[in-house]
Amino acid sequence: MNTLATLAPRRFRPGFWTAVFAVLFLAFCAVTVFRYTKGLGAVTNLSDQFPWGLWIGFDLLCGVGLAAGAFTLTAVVHLFNLKRFEPIVRPTILTGFLGYAFVIVALLLDLGQPWRIWHAIVYWNTHSVMFEVAWCVMLYTTVLAVEFAPVVLERFGFHAPARLIHQLITPLVILGVILSTLHQSSLGSLYLIVPSKLHPLWYSPMLPLHFYISAIGAGIGMIILESYLSKRAFHHHLEMDLLEPLARGMVVALGIYGLMRLQGIARNHAFGTLGSYEGRMFLVEFMLGVVLPVVLMSFRKLRTNQDWLVGGAFLAVLGFVMNRLNVSITGMEAASGTRYLPSAMEIIVSLGLVGTGMAVFAFAVRNFSIFPEGPVASRPKEPAVGA
Repeated sequence: MNTLATLAPRRFRPGFWTAVFAVLFLAFCAVTVFRYTKGLGAVTNLSDQFPWGLWIGFDLLCGVGLAAGAFTLTAVVHLFNLKRFEPIVRPTILTGFLGYAFVIVALLLDLGQPWRIWHAIVYWNTHSVMFEVAWCVMLYTTVLAVEFAPVVLERFGFHAPARLIHQLITPLVILGVILSTLHQSSLGSLYLIVPSKLHPLWYSPMLPLHFYISAIGAGIGMIILESYLSKRAFHHHLEMDLLEPLARGMVVALGIYGLMRLQGIARNHAFGTLGSYEGRMFLVEFMLGVVLPVVLMSFRKLRTNQDWLVGGAFLAVLGFVMNRLNVSITGMEAASGTRYLPSAMEIIVSLGLVGTGMAVFAFAVRNFSIFPEGPVASRPKEPAVGA
């Protein structure tokens, strides 16, 4: 009886951010209805000259890439047996699962004929990169759901199936790493077919590897950022002893990625374009997402300081987002002969997906054992300072 009372969540008390998430969700629903009744042309600034915009560049490319922390951390814990990182595995898997789930929702909005999304399951075009991406995203979303399932099963007392999944965790992690490696790189392969359209500052035969390594670096940054936001929102302990070595791994990944990018630009003889609009966008992206995080996180004194650590992770994530938007939008504008600026309704959809994801994450933390301390609602309220 006492256990059940402890697990019972407190009465929900909406606050400022609850209102913000509610407004974003309602606006998202309204735009969704408008999109399905009036079509893409009524809600987006997309055209035949520029068919892929914010919903691909941000919702898909960034959503998948920033979820890369899930396969990175599960591999570290379950394949390399670094069990000390286990306390941050569950929130990372949840973040990854939500990222992939909302990528699927975004695709249902962006596809011209979303009712045919199931075609990849039946009609196998094995020569298509999109076919491979579709299957890997479907399968890896399933893997993440299974990896997270024990949290839900244990909450409702189904311990036997939870134990079974725990016994199968190693092959599940191996499968997840394989699938993630395939589709993180294949998202870059989508742009290999447009060498004459993608600006030479971003085009490279090594784009698949660029996408894969940058996703690892940004995924680690997202783990750090998510841990900090959880600390602020749920008074969760920030595991600096775990996040500091992750920051070192982020430095290595971003350093390798940065050198590869510079080598690719040199091969394309594109350094002379740095004074152009595209060049300025590249410099901002590269400074924010590679140079500053690598320099700052290379110093142990800064890595072990919470503010600098979170700042470096935020820069890595911000630079990653800029890179994906530059590849999908900035680098394609000149060849298309048009300028693309997302409409207000496109932005509402993207913000709505992010806000809904954060709200679902908060719900999960408050009702399930995401962190070692258990659900937020079941913890005793901390006394005020000086009480």
